Amino acid sequence: MEQQTPPALLSDRPAWGYLLRDFLEMYRVIPAGGSARIRAHQRLVRERIASVLRTNPALRETDPARKPVAAHLQRALDQGRGTCMSRVIRSIDGLAAQLCWQYGYEKVPRGLDQKYAYVELLGPTGPVPSDQIILGLVLFAPSCVYPTHAHDGITESYICLSGAMSQNDQGVYVPGSMIFNPPGQMHRITVADSEPSLLAYAWTGSAEKLVSQKMVFSRKPRNATR
Repeated sequence: MEQQTPPALLSDRPAWGYLLRDFLEMYRVIPAGGSARIRAHQRLVRERIASVLRTNPALRETDPARKPVAAHLQRALDQGRGTCMSRVIRSIDGLAAQLCWQYGYEKVPRGLDQKYAYVELLGPTGPVPSDQIILGLVLFAPSCVYPTHAHDGITESYICLSGAMSQNDQGVYVPGSMIFNPPGQMHRITVADSEPSLLAYAWTGSAEKLVSQKMVFSRKPRNATR
């Protein structure tokens, strides 16, 4: 009987370990802006990444997959090299050919399928398995408008790696900036006209919420006005 090759461990694929350590470092050095709530989220993200690194899980084999927006990835990586995010940009670049881009929605609004996709790096369906935290990347094409949405029971943070974007038309975020969304907070993302934007994200919450989270956009009431 032919003997099956055991699955590779995280330590067998150093590029994935480097990327996780770069995420951990981002959540250590980016300031919390005096917010105790954001500081606690950053600490939890670091603790859960460290736990995965200690556990050294077997990796899940995933097939690379492209979406139209991936045509902007190289530009986003090139733009991020000269910023404070250069370290994690290099780690992402080394794994670019292995990334599985997806939409995460049963129905994607018209046009958004050309301007958006995400990759789960660590989590219930990612190549590095975990039911305690989700880490990933989101890529937006220039002029993308990512519709209003919220996450039930999930605390979310974004870190801008390249480009410029805004959330809820409140301020502009550039490489090294962090956006924090408590559970249930409605948010909408817009991206600069001339360049793509690449974001890292972290989701924390209960294992049940992380495993069963459904991504849906929020609909305006029919009588809502602009």
